[in-house]
Amino acid sequence: MSKIIIAKKYRGDIELPKTKDAKQILHKVTAIFPSRKPLNIIAVFGENRIAKLKRYQKGGAREELENLALYIELGKILGFTTTDAKQLINSIELVNDTAHTHFNITKRVTLINKKHKSKTERSYLFWDIENFSNISSIFNDLIEPFEIEDEDIYMAANPDSLYLKKREWEANLYDYGKTLNSFNFTKCDHGKNVADDVLLENLKSLHLKNSNIYMMSFDRELKERFLEVCHKSNNLYMMMK
Repeated sequence: MSKIIIAKKYRGDIELPKTKDAKQILHKVTAIFPSRKPLNIIAVFGENRIAKLKRYQKGGAREELENLALYIELGKILGFTTTDAKQLINSIELVNDTAHTHFNITKRVTLINKKHKSKTERSYLFWDIENFSNISSIFNDLIEPFEIEDEDIYMAANPDSLYLKKREWEANLYDYGKTLNSFNFTKCDHGKNVADDVLLENLKSLHLKNSNIYMMSFDRELKERFLEVCHKSNNLYMMMK
């Protein structure tokens, strides 16, 4: 247990978690608390750190959750508001929720156009969002780890699916600070396989070489069409069962 002493006055005891920043957080809180400065998570953790925590963190940001729990406990002892910390914890747990992200895409994405991957310069994602709308897994297992930029992500949806699922898609994307318009998103016309045709034309128009191409769809015909037009210098990855 660690003693909480502010202005030479004992305020109580607290058990520090075994994190590298626990002592620093205790020091910052006890330093800010008696001053006229606002005491909030930005003052204690820093603006950049808070912004990063609103995105996916490898390992689910477990250490940071312990640090936030420490901050909340300090709030109980010292009597300051910790609503912002509680809201951030909810956000972190939602984005990193292993209950809905455990479908690990990386275990199913397979290099299909060659035996060994070749050296590449950039990564692109062609995402059949209608066919595979597990947005959290796409971000957690693919976009974030392989650092695929927004401008290199291509998505398409037919109007019926867009009408039915847009709110769901936008709500899930919101957790990552994105909307459909953050990417190269195309609203298609009515017709069979229109969205598939759009994604294929996106690939053709880019004339990609020496790139990683991730094609996220369970549609066998679309996979075959991608394989036919993909340049041999690219590494073409697809979902396999």
